[in-house]
Amino acid sequence: MIKAITDKILSRGVESLEERELLTSLLECTADERQVEQYVDAIYAECQSLGTLRRTPLQRLRMVGGMGLGRAQLILSAMELGRRVALLDADRRAVIKSNDDVVNMMRPLLQELPHEECWAIYLSASNGVLDKICISRGGVQSTVVDIRRVMKRAVELLASQMILVHNHPSGSPQASQIDIDLTKRVKEAAQIFDIKVVDHVIIASSGSYSFRAAGLL
Repeated sequence: MIKAITDKILSRGVESLEERELLTSLLECTADERQVEQYVDAIYAECQSLGTLRRTPLQRLRMVGGMGLGRAQLILSAMELGRRVALLDADRRAVIKSNDDVVNMMRPLLQELPHEECWAIYLSASNGVLDKICISRGGVQSTVVDIRRVMKRAVELLASQMILVHNHPSGSPQASQIDIDLTKRVKEAAQIFDIKVVDHVIIASSGSYSFRAAGLL
């Protein structure tokens, strides 16, 4: 199987590999072919999907199929590299034209987190991204945002507009009353500085929610 994967990479490129083939290729230098297949089988039996695999703690993953610390570290490091590449690609979208642009930029960063994070994206008058920062980290169901910090960075950047973004680890993107109240408070604070809050986007595994698209902004 390993030789077949190598031939496939040489003829069609690494992007042609399926998930199991990618894991096999990654682990092939760490054990013989039979062991590698056993490790990949154990990973899929335990984790079921790449999303679950990436969220699996190192100390737990090392026990899966008895693969050990080195192989578990190799897998998680490769997945983190992929996540960071996705973030670099997203950041190249320097202009926000729609809530889809916001989702494309922030989903790789937020979707798989086990806790809530709230970010602010600061924009110029022409919708160019000036900066994006994490303004709060919280628990599974909520996060506390320091509005003074949000506005301080907006003023420093001379931002004309801003977008709030946060995730819902529960999987549902539906806005809560807490989310609605937060949006209202930030909007009121931003108006003092003549800064427009153009959207608040919620990202979850089952989809996304835009306050602007829903008519709430």
